[in-house]
Amino acid sequence: MEEQAERPKLIGLTGGIGSGKTTVARIIEDNGFPVYFSDIRAKNLVNENEFLREEIKGFLGEKAYDENGKYDTKYVSAKVFADSQLLEKLNNAIHPAVKLDFENWRSLQTAPMIFKETALLFELGIDKECDASLLVTAEDNMRIKRVMDRDGKTYREVENILEKQMPEKDKIKKADYVIYNNMTLENLQEATEEVLNKILKEMVS
Repeated sequence: MEEQAERPKLIGLTGGIGSGKTTVARIIEDNGFPVYFSDIRAKNLVNENEFLREEIKGFLGEKAYDENGKYDTKYVSAKVFADSQLLEKLNNAIHPAVKLDFENWRSLQTAPMIFKETALLFELGIDKECDASLLVTAEDNMRIKRVMDRDGKTYREVENILEKQMPEKDKIKKADYVIYNNMTLENLQEATEEVLNKILKEMVS
């Protein structure tokens, strides 16, 4: 029972494309709280984990990996973007590998509160494995502009991506804490630190 009580509180951190989720995650790290970056680790695991590589090739074919044996993100994205069943298969393959990798990371953490950053927190039901959830959101037009500036995509391309994601209003209903990132970086830092203090007070103290 004593070991259970000392287990760090786990906060699920999520946000759609262009929301500023990764920036918030870095601010959280700067404040001394460990963050597990699920999306970054997933990109590593599809190359490092031999079992996962073979599973992906099983339903996406050999072209899922380029001639150098590296995961071909462009090819895979094009395939799954047009086929929701393939996307579900891909998520179902990657999620268990990430979950195991996360548990190994989690066992090494000693901070009172840790964060798991993932784009699909609610879609995959990962929020149910967390003590609380934190959503970073912003107005659609602001998110679209950020992604256009960052990735060089057209307005319509970004709009298509947004349409495939869970509606923001549904995420807001599900989230325990919300940061509305329609602001400057300086203000975002202040807002993030305010939420961190609130979570600490309500979840840890």
